[in-house]
Amino acid sequence: MDFSGPEHENGTATAKPAVTIFVCASCRATEGSTEEPRQGTHLLHATIKAAAQQPEVTIKSVNCLSNCKRGPSAVIARQDGWTYIFGHLALENAGDLITGAELIATSSDGLMPWKGRPDCLKRNMIARIPPFDFNA
Repeated sequence: MDFSGPEHENGTATAKPAVTIFVCASCRATEGSTEEPRQGTHLLHATIKAAAQQPEVTIKSVNCLSNCKRGPSAVIARQDGWTYIFGHLALENAGDLITGAELIATSSDGLMPWKGRPDCLKRNMIARIPPFDFNA
């Protein structure tokens, strides 16, 4: 499910965003929680709201990232760069996800720079995955 707008206000098509944030909508506040809507859904909507002025960032919902013990979780992926998986996120981290997306979108090497990265994206990184064309 893509929550970004496909067009600018003037009706012209936009270029495909360089960065996508995937938010796990099925993440619970705590393991075994029965709260509905789930914490991941709240984070998804907060991230969509935080991205309202960032047309170059696409926000997509994912049903499960299989990171349940460390949720809520999200992924920041750059098509020609690295992909980052984060856990232990909270609603107040929605803007931090956008900041991370902006950092990776403007990086020259496809990596999210450490400098300027919000603390939650430093402490709560689960994994960093290289691009398909990566050569050591």
